[in-house]
Amino acid sequence: MPDSPKIAVLVPCYNEALTIGKVIDDFHQELPDATVYVYDNNSSDETSAIAREHGATVRFEPRQGKGNVVRQMLRDIDADAYIMVDGDDTYPADAAKDLLAPILDGSADHVVGDRLSNGTYGEENTRAFHGFGNDLVRWLIKVLYGFEFTDVMTGYRAFSRQFAETLPVLSPGFEIETELSIHAVDKRFRIVQVPIVYRDRPEGSESKLNTVSDGIKVLGMIFSLFKDYKPLGFFSLLAAISFVIALILGIPVVMEFMATGLVPRFPTAILAVAFAGLAALMLVCGLILDTVVKGNRRDWELRAIDVWRNKRD
Repeated sequence: MPDSPKIAVLVPCYNEALTIGKVIDDFHQELPDATVYVYDNNSSDETSAIAREHGATVRFEPRQGKGNVVRQMLRDIDADAYIMVDGDDTYPADAAKDLLAPILDGSADHVVGDRLSNGTYGEENTRAFHGFGNDLVRWLIKVLYGFEFTDVMTGYRAFSRQFAETLPVLSPGFEIETELSIHAVDKRFRIVQVPIVYRDRPEGSESKLNTVSDGIKVLGMIFSLFKDYKPLGFFSLLAAISFVIALILGIPVVMEFMATGLVPRFPTAILAVAFAGLAALMLVCGLILDTVVKGNRRDWELRAIDVWRNKRD
């Protein structure tokens, strides 16, 4: 890190006129040398005007969705350290230095603001199934990727320049937090989790997150990234399912043949063979794609090293 690191506060916004002014003022107070960027995502209220009045750098992203906003932010903004926060005033600005500290001292690449371990999210959050959805996603990531996040859906994060410049943002919406988490785990970035105090939205402020539809998108993103990042595990799972179905269909046919010498259920036998062949095909696909992914990972590591060396020089 340079002696005076350039810090960017990233605030994706959609209709947050009620809270955006306070968020900007709080971060200016806590991080006076940082630049606060507010990206207005087609707000129909005065979000952008209020943000500009409070001294933020305001830009606009016409493609709807938080993921689209974050993608454009990382393309546009050059900094040594980034801190991303929602514009709804649910995350405390006084925790920003704690989140940035591991980035600035070089001990972490990705820092997660953990709302769950101290119980404040459970006390403050009144939206049904949000806690359950967070726990489900955490469990799936632990099972599929082998890393246990204490809070995977938090929108309060800090990350390094290298993390930002090597992150391919694919998700268009609220799946972005899941994608950030999985990318950090898969690419073996150093992850630190910092407990923070969470407060619910003030009265009159409404969440843009739809529990059911956005939850389905998040789950879809997890399995999509599982397929892309760990194809051998993904296709081995499908192969195992196909093979079990083949056994369920085929064992009675084989036992009947051994007892009578006849195969009266010929269509079932054909179906069992088809599922066995599908299992073998899935396994081969997984092996081939695993080799491809390992090659891509080696290339990514080399590109990441180049990015780091170029910026350091």
